[in-house]
Amino acid sequence: MMNLDPGWLLLLSMFLEVWSVPLDRNATPQEAHSPQEDKQEDNVDTGLYYDRYLREVIEVLETDPHFREKLQTANTEDIKNGRLSKELDLVGHHVRTRLDELKRQEVSRLRMLLKAKLDSTNTQSLQMDHASLLKQFEHLDPHNQNTFEAKDLELLISTATKDLENYDAERHDEFKRYEMLKEHERREYLKGLDQEKREKEEKRMEELKDKHRKHPKVNAPGSVAQLREVWKETDGLDPTEFNPKTFFKLHDANGDGVLDEQELEALFAKELEKVYDPKNEEDDMMEMEEERLRMREHVMKNVDINQDRLVSLEEFLKSTDKKEFNNPKEWDTLDDTKPVFTEAELQRFEAELHTKEEELGRRAESLRQEQDLLKERGKALEAQRREYQQAVLEMSQRKEKQAVEGQPPTGPNGELQFHQEMQKLEDQGAKAPVEQEVQEAQNNLPAEPPQNLPIHT
Repeated sequence: MMNLDPGWLLLLSMFLEVWSVPLDRNATPQEAHSPQEDKQEDNVDTGLYYDRYLREVIEVLETDPHFREKLQTANTEDIKNGRLSKELDLVGHHVRTRLDELKRQEVSRLRMLLKAKLDSTNTQSLQMDHASLLKQFEHLDPHNQNTFEAKDLELLISTATKDLENYDAERHDEFKRYEMLKEHERREYLKGLDQEKREKEEKRMEELKDKHRKHPKVNAPGSVAQLREVWKETDGLDPTEFNPKTFFKLHDANGDGVLDEQELEALFAKELEKVYDPKNEEDDMMEMEEERLRMREHVMKNVDINQDRLVSLEEFLKSTDKKEFNNPKEWDTLDDTKPVFTEAELQRFEAELHTKEEELGRRAESLRQEQDLLKERGKALEAQRREYQQAVLEMSQRKEKQAVEGQPPTGPNGELQFHQEMQKLEDQGAKAPVEQEVQEAQNNLPAEPPQNLPIHT
């Protein structure tokens, strides 16, 4: 397990985009910081397709004392602009060797992904140019596939930073599509009902919405009211003795001196429980995760001064001096805000769905026709196989019958089949009378021709 110092946390803060489950904490900081929680945090996946490669590179670099020392003094800009990558030339040989091995493994993995993708699209990949195809991956240098250089570290950091900075926007977009699909399915379901059932179902759906809206007041995330509720309900402490500095240390679960996004989102568990219950039909857990994201973004916007995706103790204490901390605006949940999509967006989404459904229908029909053709071929082959089996069976039965009756075997068309020896005997029997007649004629001839025969002139 990696134990990362604050320098590495500065680097990983740009990489790790995580959604935590609520953490149970007792009153003491020692119990709040447990090895099990450390292990859970270290194993959280960033969601990047090169997550394993990223973590292995960090783990190897951490073993080099020189690089680790440089990292401790680096700031966010040093990491983002690539200055830190130049220090790679000074790391130990064993570190470079291990990094080279990691890169070769990653290149091999990407090649397998490319081959699988090309195979799935029925593209001829026997002569594919790996070097050209690898250019689509931005987290390593595709021109050098064997050694890990400073450019590889620079590309890895810059790509991960860029990808994770856009991650929240992608999550919002995914949630919008989810909500549009849900509304589309609701409308299609209602269309399939008769008027009486439709009115009854619409009334039931509206009642569920009203029930969901009737939840306790939600405190603004990051406000004194919200933090005091955590102090009381989660930490089991007297709300009148709330102390921001103590609160920070209690919820700095790994003791690294900063609150990361995971630790911040854990603070919103009590507020989310007021609105969402997985046992209730009217509560949507996808909406709960969107609400969690909105809360975390709100706190980061108001507290994270240097925008390094971490909240230091200094930043946290400064936020408690703001007017919004003690007198925040009432927090509007998703039910209180405007819809995440417009009617025009829904119509475009439905048109897109319709196009995809038509394409899937065409593909399904093509597959059905291919299946029917294969079935017909299968039937023809099966009929042919049965004919062969019947012919073999009849031939076998005929041979067995002839063997029992003492008849010579016959061929497939019923013709007689003779052994070679019998044919020779028959040939010899045919020749014997002829030879005997010739011999008798020779025996009847006189020994010498007759003398004094008359001569005719």
